[in-house]
Amino acid sequence: MSAHCQLTGRKPGFGNTISHSHRRTSRRFDPNVQRKRYWLASEGRHVHLRLSAKGIKTVDQIGIEAAVARIRARGESV
Repeated sequence: MSAHCQLTGRKPGFGNTISHSHRRTSRRFDPNVQRKRYWLASEGRHVHLRLSAKGIKTVDQIGIEAAVARIRARGESV
């Protein structure tokens, strides 16, 4: 599975690791993606979402109904 957040759209960033001798090797900065289960009362079922830490905080602020509406507006299925 790709390391991206369904709500915020955060994806891995890319950069370089620089050693003590200043040699550069490429590396990947992955977002902190967690799999969370929420109860979606309007549909009477649970939904599983892959969210970053910021995405989880966003769901706490706006609520799961609004978050699912945003995800569906981006074209992803829930």
